[in-house]
Amino acid sequence: MWTLLGVAVVVAGFALRFNPLLVVAAAALVTGAAAGLGPVEVLEAFGKAFNENRYVSAALLVLPVVGVVERAGLQERARTLIARFRGVSVGPFLIGYLGFRQITSALGLTSIAGQAQSIRPIVAPMAEGAVEARHGELSAETRQAVRAQAAATDNIGLFFGEDIFIAIGSILLMVGFLNANGVAMDPIHLSIWAIPTAIVAFLIHGLRLWLFDRKLRREAGR
Repeated sequence: MWTLLGVAVVVAGFALRFNPLLVVAAAALVTGAAAGLGPVEVLEAFGKAFNENRYVSAALLVLPVVGVVERAGLQERARTLIARFRGVSVGPFLIGYLGFRQITSALGLTSIAGQAQSIRPIVAPMAEGAVEARHGELSAETRQAVRAQAAATDNIGLFFGEDIFIAIGSILLMVGFLNANGVAMDPIHLSIWAIPTAIVAFLIHGLRLWLFDRKLRREAGR
């Protein structure tokens, strides 16, 4: 049970708002020490994990690409494009993105979209443009609310959609834990039972987006 001290370090570090990278590294060192590993062995474990999952570093290539396309005016073009469709409001637009995010995540395509890849450069500006096309210039508070709804939509779609994919880490972790404790479980069974949860999450957040859209229309009509 001492190996669970690493979890306490993560919770305490995030609560105190320390640097996430330092918190994770400290948690790994604490867990390794509790398990009887020396500093060198912990570093070896870090190196092995990085070497076996080198594709993770490919995500870093997204950052300069997003920076370049934003400087070239991607956000403005996205906002202008959605503004042409005056019949599209922010609620249905984000509900459509929620469905897209859940379906692609259920197929294992979790990196096809995300906060850096799609929300900041494309989805959030398009959501703002949809509101501006119908209600005019946005206040700073409304603009931040639209951006928050766009970011939340991506998080909810990813979180509840990825568990349907049988090879996702969370499913494999649960299967491994159950098997280690004598409970035989096929990953497909956990994935199937994740489908009702994903549907409920879609309906609940879809309702929240519809209510948000209705609130904007009501405020614009004052």
